[in-house]
Amino acid sequence: MQGREALPNKGGGGRPEGESRHVPVMLQRCLDLLAPALEAPGGVVVDCTLGLGGHSEALLTRFPGVRLVALDRDKEALRLSGERLAPFGDRATLVHAVYDELPGVLERLGIARVQGVLFDLGVSSMQLDEADRGFAYAQDAPLDMRMDQTTGISAAEVLNTYPAGDLVRLLFAYGEEKQAKRIVSAIVREREREPFSNSARLVELIRDALPQAAKRTGGNPAKRTFQALRIEVNGELAVLERAIPAAVQALAVGGRIAVLSYHSLEDRLVKQVFAAGAATTAPPGLPVVPEQYQPRLKLLTRGAELPTEEEVAENRRAAPARLRGAQRIRESVE
Repeated sequence: MQGREALPNKGGGGRPEGESRHVPVMLQRCLDLLAPALEAPGGVVVDCTLGLGGHSEALLTRFPGVRLVALDRDKEALRLSGERLAPFGDRATLVHAVYDELPGVLERLGIARVQGVLFDLGVSSMQLDEADRGFAYAQDAPLDMRMDQTTGISAAEVLNTYPAGDLVRLLFAYGEEKQAKRIVSAIVREREREPFSNSARLVELIRDALPQAAKRTGGNPAKRTFQALRIEVNGELAVLERAIPAAVQALAVGGRIAVLSYHSLEDRLVKQVFAAGAATTAPPGLPVVPEQYQPRLKLLTRGAELPTEEEVAENRRAAPARLRGAQRIRESVE
């Protein structure tokens, strides 16, 4: 399981709840990647994954001439970030939305194009550390895992109602769990005895189901199953498949996008969209490549950039982060 932010302490100092406990991942590098597009006044930057607002606060502080539009599906995150970003007044517009809804959000706000977009994917530390959310396998909690607790099905419902074959495919595809069949067999046997409701029972079942060799590598043996359930409950990959191309399309020429991913499934999707945008689409053998076939993007990172050893030492949740950036270099020609 990965997390977007570290929560080194709770409360303190009279600061708004959430502000004192939020350490954004790869913050300086994200700001530097976006900076050339945001230094001129009058631009718009979108934080598609607001969370506790650490990246958003830094963007508003470093680029005093920009307007921020920030999205989150979690109403509690919006409340906490609203407190944190209140000093910036109407420069910050916070919207309850999933990030694939970005085109509709911008249309409602009357914004045609933006100069910067930031995605910080995965689960936020607020969600990981609030016991009643059920994201973390390290503490017992109701198996919920919904980022927006007002809609959708919970992880417990997935475990208790999905056919065995669907669960196997889910764990294998979304958790890259090689022992998916063994784990699902145990889940199906146990749910017939008593439906699943809390995380500790699932963690114990996974530990008991796995062979010793599988438990000696890769950290907590439950992490891949929990990742798979979370992705399924929140539709994360399907949302991301729509969201990254939409964000690229929203960029003005010269605009920049930075995306922090936390596992290979997310990073692969981002890599594919960026690579496609940076490639020519001309048929082979043309002596001159017409404008409509020219690349729309320029890659700003060589592969995926990693956090520094110092950052990982300070913030263990930064360890799996992978950062990719791209710049819009021309309009699409239909």
